[in-house]
Amino acid sequence: MSERPVTGEAGAFRRFVRRHWPALRLRTILLSVLLFAALLPGFAGIFLRVYENTLVRQTEAELVAQTAVLSAAAEAMWPGSRLTAPTQAQRETPGWYRPEGATIDLGSTPVLPARPPARAAGAPDADAMAVGSRLDAIMQETSRTTLASIILLDRNGVVVSGFGRGGSWKDIPEVRAALAGRADTVLRRNDSYHPRYSMEWLSRASALRIHHARPVVVNGQVEGVVLVSRSPRALFRGIYQDRIKIALGIVGVLGFIAFLAVLVSRGIAKPIERLSRVTREVAAGGGEVPPPPSTAAIEIRTLYEDFGVMAEAIDRRSRYLRDFAAAVSHEFKTPLAGINGAVELLQDHEDMEPEGRRRFLDNIAADGRGEVAEVAGAAVDGLGHDAEILVKGADLDSS
Repeated sequence: MSERPVTGEAGAFRRFVRRHWPALRLRTILLSVLLFAALLPGFAGIFLRVYENTLVRQTEAELVAQTAVLSAAAEAMWPGSRLTAPTQAQRETPGWYRPEGATIDLGSTPVLPARPPARAAGAPDADAMAVGSRLDAIMQETSRTTLASIILLDRNGVVVSGFGRGGSWKDIPEVRAALAGRADTVLRRNDSYHPRYSMEWLSRASALRIHHARPVVVNGQVEGVVLVSRSPRALFRGIYQDRIKIALGIVGVLGFIAFLAVLVSRGIAKPIERLSRVTREVAAGGGEVPPPPSTAAIEIRTLYEDFGVMAEAIDRRSRYLRDFAAAVSHEFKTPLAGINGAVELLQDHEDMEPEGRRRFLDNIAADGRGEVAEVAGAAVDGLGHDAEILVKGADLDSS
């Protein structure tokens, strides 16, 4: 079934591609495929935000750990707190440990506007003020090391310690969730951020800030909120900090690609090139098909075997045609010699009696209709019969 002609823009595009398609070696194609497969995870890590999303979640996990410690410290310091160290039996109770996983995803988590200024509010709770004065030094030291903004709010959302002291953030979503007894993390824009590198447009998280709020639960009641925020680790800074790991990974991947390239070359490319060279030698009338290389792929070995069967069949047919031509030439020599002799006698004896001339002519006609026709017919029949035998023999060899 012939290919249907393609007209229009699609046909013009196909003709353009066929006309300008480069002639590539098999090794080049296979190496390109391997390199593309190796580079694909790196492109996915940058352009699909996989690596950057990991950095963002890592920052969120750090904020969760900080708020868990500060919330527990505030609970222990809170007036009237009945917090005691858990017993061994409590720690062995199923469900005692409740690890919190990261919830932020750059692809699906909505980005909120920058945190608004704290609204005017009344005086903070007295107990919260007492805890805040004792906890403030711990918050400052923690912030000094982690670079996170740490704020303590009372049960009404009024800032007790940290940025915005005396104001209220009870209306923002993360604080509302914490006052309801649930820890919450949100992404907000960072209005104070200014790009410093030309390639920072590749990073979506560079202009964002992670905000995490955790309730301070005292005797089963929410008495305050620990609110922390921090910018996630920058994409290129993360790449720089992990440069040794990334470099080792690249070297390992390139080494594995080199191994695969050698394997593919010895298993596919070199055997095909060798078979192509043997094909040209066989076509020129010489050369023998070598055994398939031990490192060749199974399909390449089968190709070698099939090509050997084909070359043997071609050689057998060539020898048969040579033998047949020699036999036909020999069979035709006797009647042709008789005809030539009769013609020479007629030429040498132009005064021969008509009856003798007629007898020679009858002999020539008999030789032509008899022996020559018989030899020609036998040759044609023999050629067809022997060709059928050759074909069947080649089929048996291939099977």
